[in-house]
Parts: sequence; C-alpha cells; structure tokens
Amino acid sequence: MSPFDLAKLETDLADLENQTTNPDFWNDNKTSGKVLQQIKILKNRKDSYNKLESNLSNLMELNELLLLEMDENLANELVKSTASISKEIDNLEITTLLSDKYDLNNAIVTIHPGAGGTESQDWAEMLYRMYTRWANSNGYTIKELDYLDGDEAGLKSVTFEINGDFAYGYMKSEKGVHRLVRISPFDAGGRRHTSFASVEILPEITEDIEIEINSDDLRIDTYRASGAGGQHINKTSSAVRITHIPTNTVVACQTERSQIQNRETAMKMLKSKLFALKEQEQKEKIDDLKGEQKDIAWGSQIRSYVFCPYTLVKDHRTNYEVGNVQSVMDGDLNDFMISYLKWLIK
Repeated sequence: MSPFDLAKLETDLADLENQTTNPDFWNDNKTSGKVLQQIKILKNRKDSYNKLESNLSNLMELNELLLLEMDENLANELVKSTASISKEIDNLEITTLLSDKYDLNNAIVTIHPGAGGTESQDWAEMLYRMYTRWANSNGYTIKELDYLDGDEAGLKSVTFEINGDFAYGYMKSEKGVHRLVRISPFDAGGRRHTSFASVEILPEITEDIEIEINSDDLRIDTYRASGAGGQHINKTSSAVRITHIPTNTVVACQTERSQIQNRETAMKMLKSKLFALKEQEQKEKIDDLKGEQKDIAWGSQIRSYVFCPYTLVKDHRTNYEVGNVQSVMDGDLNDFMISYLKWLIK
C-alpha cells in the first residue's frame, strides 16, 4: 500500500480553503457546499493522522518504560493501547483508500438479470434486497428510480440511487457479474441451478462537472409505469424514457410524482452514463466506472454466492471469501468492499 501522503493532503486542503476566499464562492450553493464537504473530510483525515502519530509516540515511550522495568499494569495498558491504535490505523487506511475523484459521490446502481428467466430475475431481486440492507445498515438512503417486474417473480431491471458520503467509493466494488448457485425454488425437481445478474455502478454527476448534451440528440418518450401494483405502478403516463441517439444510451425513471420530476431525474442518470462513456474513451481497457461487464454468464463473474452443496461467498478478484452466505445476503458487505479497495492499489 502507498504511504499516507500528508504533504499532498495539506496542499489539497489549502487549495480548497483558498477557493472559499473568492468573492463569488458563496453565490453557488451546490458548488460551495461540495467544497466545504471536501474540506471537512480532509481536515478529519489530517486530524486522524496527527492523533495517530501522537498515540504511537506515547506507545513507544510506554514500551521503553517496560523495557527498563516490568510492570503488570503498564503491560496491560500497552496491550490495550496497541489494539486501539491498530483499529485507528485500519480506519485511517480505509479513508485513504477512498480518495479517488468521485468516491465521495452518490452511487447510481442498475441491476439486470442474465439469461434464465424467472430464476435469474429472482436472483436480481435478491441482489437488490442485499444492497438495500447494506445501505440501511451503513447510514445510507435508497431512492428507487426505475423498476420493471419479473414475469413470475423477481425483476427484469431496477435502477436506484444510494445517497450519502462515499456511496460510490464503496459501491464501485460491486460492478460486474454476480453468480448464484442454489437449489431452485422454481424447479419442481429440486435441482441445482446457476444464475447470473449484472450490476452497473455509476457516480452521480454533480453540478460542478459539465456534460454537454445536444437536445437534438435526444428522444424522449413518456409512458405509464408497468408493474403488478403497489409502489411500482403509476396511473398516469408520467414515466419518462430518454434515449441518447448517438450512443444508443437509454435511461428511464418512473418513481417520481410528476413527469417533470421523472424527466429531471432521468437527465441526471443520462449525464452519469455519458460521463462514464467519456471516461472510458480515455482508458486502455473498458473496465473503469461501469466495470468490465462482459457477458452475463459463466466465466465473467466477479463474485459467486453458493448456497448448495456448501455455503460460500467468494470474490474472484480479491479471493476474499466467507462461509456465512445468509449474512452477506442480509447486507454484510463491508469486508468485501474494503478488500476490493486494497486490491485496487496493489
């Protein structure tokens, strides 16, 4: 892992604080709010480093005292302090890992089932539930943007936004194909099935990032939301689908209260997708913001979830694995996410 770069942190912090002295800084609430948020994060990171450095110094002095004269109380204090500092180091390491340009942003997530009909559609619904549980247990909020029911169970597609600091930073670990192995509840013969679903993760594009979109390049359709009822159904044609014709990029939103709101949200989603495409053009491999999707099938999965004949969840990039598959399905994903962040910088 690369060392903690305090000098760069202080330079970045000084640059951000200089922006606040600009007379026009407070005219744009969204931009100024974003800068102030970044200043707070960098200050917290700097304070954590300084506190850790001080605690380590105290720990070394305590160790030197013990070398001169053994004392049981001091020895116990040394053990407790070492454990506490170890946890502080882990926390600082995580915040350092979340330093990429868009890690602080909200995340826009889309889940699509692979081939396999009801079985894979049910798997896509299970993943949606998993991410909802993870978000709720980590202080994030979920906003559903578009939902299409499955034929018999599950879903054909869902797009939702996870709101909160570093939502994209954590969720970018989930981009790719997810594989499920289980005894299918939809198979009368009780046979084991393998299903796939793809997860696309995009950072929400904030107002300070300019994406030019020519209105002549857009096809905007309105329609009545489809679904079996409940929260996924509208009685009027307020749902909006926008197609960016040059790139054939399609987004849809049907969960806002009005057609105008659905259109605004869909445009935000489109900006995020077009920004991701623009970023990919500058990369040698198309595996950056949207992830290396490939086919939603065997051999392309990033993670496997095995319910039978044994229980195991394994990430094929980092090789991190756990045996408690139900805990993972209930949203226990932090260790997978942190392992991925560490793997990225190796």
